[in-house]
Amino acid sequence: MKPIIRQMIREKLAGLTANEMIQYGKQYGFSLTHSEAEQMTKYIKNTSFDPFNEKDRIKILKKIAQIKDEKTARKANRLFKDLTKKYGVDHLF
Repeated sequence: MKPIIRQMIREKLAGLTANEMIQYGKQYGFSLTHSEAEQMTKYIKNTSFDPFNEKDRIKILKKIAQIKDEKTARKANRLFKDLTKKYGVDHLF
């Protein structure tokens, strides 16, 4: 079952739209412009990374900090942790 869940998470991340990113930001207390959200989703889609690998997640968070700021990157990390816990897959990370 783990490989299926991992694949679903990878596909969800790769399929994020700028509008979804903006909505998640509103839910978790950070704001993004459409341009910032586009840059982030483009980076996620065009970068080969493993969300289950801590070094890869740190790389993505650094890119978010570069596009927006460190505070937003920390909130995005909190969002990731909350969502993995909410869906019961936090043990995979």
